[in-house]
Amino acid sequence: MLDRIGTMRMAGQMGSHAAARHVQIARNVANADTPGYRATDLRGFADSYDRAPATGLKATRAQHLPAGDWGAARHTRVDAGGEPSPNGNTVSIEDELVRQADARRQFNISLSVYQSGLSLLRTSLGRR
Repeated sequence: MLDRIGTMRMAGQMGSHAAARHVQIARNVANADTPGYRATDLRGFADSYDRAPATGLKATRAQHLPAGDWGAARHTRVDAGGEPSPNGNTVSIEDELVRQADARRQFNISLSVYQSGLSLLRTSLGRR
């Protein structure tokens, strides 16, 4: 039911994006000493949310081609940049801390929007 409400769906996807970004940041930190490792990050949530299709394709006949995996590019990794160290590694712990704080802020925003939506639904149903 909640997935039919656009705001709730957006908040859930924003939380999912923040969680995927946390995983990527942890991967970068884990490889901070790996020679030649290039730090990566995810595209911004606004870019990935805007590019997601509004509706799925519907096959009404057996001759129709199946829809591809349109949502796979949603969590596309991009090079995080950074100055390479002498061993070619581009992970900067300071940059990863900043990215982690941003991902945490994004997750907290999604949680706040979701909680506000639930509160509005409870109020509209006459419950507190």
